Amino acid sequence: MAISLRGDQEISSVPDTKSKALRINLNRDIYGTFAEIGAGQETARNFFRSGAASGTIAKAMSAYDKDFSDAIYGIEEDRRYVSQSRLQKMLRHEIDLIEYRLSREKHPNKLFFSYANTVTTIDFARTFKGHGWVGIRFQLDPLDDYNEIVLHLRFKETDARLQQETLGVLGVNLIYGAFYLNDNPKELVKSFYDNLGSHQIEIDMINFSGPRFMYVDNRLMSLQLLKNGMTNAVMFGPDGNNLLPAQVLYKKNILALRGSFRPVTKVNMDMFENSKKLFLSENKVTKEKTQIIFEITLSNLTAEGKINERDFLDRAELLCSLGQNVMITNFQQYFKLVEYFSEFTKERMALAMGVYNLIQIFDEKYYRDLSGGILEAFGKLFYRNLKVYLYPYHDQEKDEYINSENLKVHPRMKELYKFFKNNGRLIDIKDFDKSNLDIFSRTVLKMITDGEKGWEEMLPEGIAETIKQKRLFGYSKTRDKK
Repeated sequence: MAISLRGDQEISSVPDTKSKALRINLNRDIYGTFAEIGAGQETARNFFRSGAASGTIAKAMSAYDKDFSDAIYGIEEDRRYVSQSRLQKMLRHEIDLIEYRLSREKHPNKLFFSYANTVTTIDFARTFKGHGWVGIRFQLDPLDDYNEIVLHLRFKETDARLQQETLGVLGVNLIYGAFYLNDNPKELVKSFYDNLGSHQIEIDMINFSGPRFMYVDNRLMSLQLLKNGMTNAVMFGPDGNNLLPAQVLYKKNILALRGSFRPVTKVNMDMFENSKKLFLSENKVTKEKTQIIFEITLSNLTAEGKINERDFLDRAELLCSLGQNVMITNFQQYFKLVEYFSEFTKERMALAMGVYNLIQIFDEKYYRDLSGGILEAFGKLFYRNLKVYLYPYHDQEKDEYINSENLKVHPRMKELYKFFKNNGRLIDIKDFDKSNLDIFSRTVLKMITDGEKGWEEMLPEGIAETIKQKRLFGYSKTRDKK
């Protein structure tokens, strides 16, 4: 044993890829199959190379040919091979084969698993770096039902061979984490980058399911991806399951509403309804091809230097109850959000915001890190004919409604502001409910936490009941004043 000296600092040691694979191989009960499509058989190769693989690998295969793949796993409705549905068919088909071919009487203690990936690496023109789906279906007790972890990755490296090797390391991390870190999903997620770097892959979606993860909130796991710097944006739907942004936004018209939604108020929903109406009236925008996103920035979730997970889940609970798709991003500046959307669609885009947010957009201090300053940011923000739907602000002192016509920006920004205003990029929301304009989320939140009466009337229908039933935002029935 190594000597410990006074003054030594405790450091966490990450096992290398070979050590992880070897530990699994040396376990007498872990036994399963590897099905890899699109980037070689790099995960299985790591287990073969580490030694003692005969007790772990029941089968390693790669159905590269599409016809052969269809013959094994069936044909997808959308004819896509790199998809979540294809991955899950692979996982379940391989587990069914193990169960069918191996007698439980002969192998009463075996912990079966199936690992699969279906990916596409960088193309010859190097215009598309590639992406893929990776997953594992596994059991922790021979009598238990199966658990499942599914994730989506985007390659960042520009060499197919390097991408294949990266995928192999990720596969080992996933299998190792599934068996040895399943009691701590947050650490499990973090371990995906063991012996890897953020310059190699981006993981932008993950879902846990099964008895072992019964109490895991996938929205919170999504937040971990952002918190760990594994991606810049994550999305989840009304059911609480994580969604793949690229899949949801692909070739769609996008309307995004940024806010704190702490909690969601009548103002938020009035802005939503009116901006939606304006957006759908735009040329070439149809309801069927439109995706509306409620977006919260990561910085908005940060309190006292760290992310408040309980607060995040409270906001998510309310937005999900309203049937909305929610996106959490690391984009403080709007132009970066628009750039992100542009990776997936060339269709129409719009942002709905209040007056205060628009004033911030025209503040030069937010663009000092750009060589082209505010002009570069605006070029990226508006180059796709993006429109901003502006929700007015009520100046209570002057009893005046501030909109794009009487909004005051810095004198140096006046001409720039006029340019976008005169070219129809700034659209006022005129059909607003004046009775809502004096409602502020921070006021409602304070009333809830202080146990004051009257906050219920400031929220959309059903939201107050949800807050009370689920004890959100620190609500306590005993604090309601009689």
